[in-house]
Amino acid sequence: MIKSTLKQGEVYDLRSALALLAAYPDELISTDVEADPDAEISGVYRHVGARGTVMRPTKLGPAMLFNTVKGFPNVRVLIGLLASRQRVARLLGVAADKLGFLLKDSVNNPISPVVIPAEQASCQQVVHLASTPGFDIRKLLPAPTNTEEDAGPYFTMGMCYASDPETGASDVTIHRLCVQSADEISMYFVPGRHLDAFRMKAEAAGHALPISISIGVDPAIEIGACFEPPTTPLGFDELAVAGSLRNQPVELVNCVCVNARAIANAEIVIEGELIANYRVREDQNTNTGKAMPEFPGYTGEAKQAVPVIKVKAITHRKQPILQTVIGPSEEHVNMAGIPTEASILDMVERAMPGRLLNVYAHPSGGGKYLAVMQFKKSLLSDEGRQRQAALLAFAAFGELKHVILVDEDVDLFDTDDVLWAMQTRYQGDISTVFIPGVRCHPLDPSQSPAFNPQLQDVGISCKTIFDCTVPFKLKAQFQRSQFKEVDVTRFIPGFTP
Repeated sequence: MIKSTLKQGEVYDLRSALALLAAYPDELISTDVEADPDAEISGVYRHVGARGTVMRPTKLGPAMLFNTVKGFPNVRVLIGLLASRQRVARLLGVAADKLGFLLKDSVNNPISPVVIPAEQASCQQVVHLASTPGFDIRKLLPAPTNTEEDAGPYFTMGMCYASDPETGASDVTIHRLCVQSADEISMYFVPGRHLDAFRMKAEAAGHALPISISIGVDPAIEIGACFEPPTTPLGFDELAVAGSLRNQPVELVNCVCVNARAIANAEIVIEGELIANYRVREDQNTNTGKAMPEFPGYTGEAKQAVPVIKVKAITHRKQPILQTVIGPSEEHVNMAGIPTEASILDMVERAMPGRLLNVYAHPSGGGKYLAVMQFKKSLLSDEGRQRQAALLAFAAFGELKHVILVDEDVDLFDTDDVLWAMQTRYQGDISTVFIPGVRCHPLDPSQSPAFNPQLQDVGISCKTIFDCTVPFKLKAQFQRSQFKEVDVTRFIPGFTP
């Protein structure tokens, strides 16, 4: 079992996470130059450290804290906290190539959250009630836009937490939240999300669904919130994953205005209710036809009818930090991709122990569409099992589109090495497996009848396995050239491979 090397309590909220990163020379930078939340903050960070599927030029870089935000003298904005796999590894206290294993073990050893008294909750140091004259989300919080074409300001790193109105089971997920007015936020649900199931149950009964949105939390919560079924089925509270990662329960607090709970040490909490039978057009204020940049690298279309949260209160710490993300950045890759890796590792290990060595949810797929799987064949009877493992990966994560299979001598985290395997260990006509007509993810623009007339609906795809492994009988003919092992530090002191 993989365990974090961080001491218990060393990182427990956003500020302790930033304190840890500050100990490294290359993980966190800040600026006091005034920045406009309207497209400028994202425009800057696109160059500094976004990477992922963002339009080039872009690169991996440090997280960035904007200390002076135009129009909001008392709020700072943080972007890119999880936009590097190495930074995520440091924040979780494990080697970067073991993150998937750490998450897998945490799902299997959950620690449930606990509720603490309101007087101990730092997220309620300052309270703004919607019933107060002049209340306006747009004046209280600098919700950024990613681009000048966005439907409006978005909260992109809100931990949305609500409970099943019938069973009381709770769930936390991240959604596209667009500020529509002084006290309304629209909420886009990809089909199948658990909070949407809760909302539909409440709506069927004619009730609103109480919900909290916690912004600026322990990064373990942000990673854990991105697990999906079947790894975390309906009724599984993903906050228990974060509890396991930190070896201590996540602390919740009862909201001040709605019957919901929020993350007690969040920087900011938005309390509200998802109103029954009320929808708005996502771009009603801009009429751009576009929502915001999404993880595949394209701007999503504005939805014609999305549910609405009626905001009842905003609470926050003194001098709060609003955390945001660029939709197609490496940050999304890590939040979505590392839980994807964990889900695949768990399912394949249960079916065929010891064969799957590692998984990498590749950045080019936003952490969702492409998985590179490193598989070891030890016996002739293992031949073919690598493709079974790929099929299990599709079952473990339904939004996965492509799987590339490689042998144990290929560095799955090195794209050049993976492509080398494809050039020398792959023949398209015999090494490719097509699985057409399978539901995938609606944000991939190629998954539509307009692109492929054979598809019946948006979000259906041809899932594909690229088997770049050497046939077991031919392994002796595919040995890589072996170089002499030497101590490079004799020649270059301090050298790190």
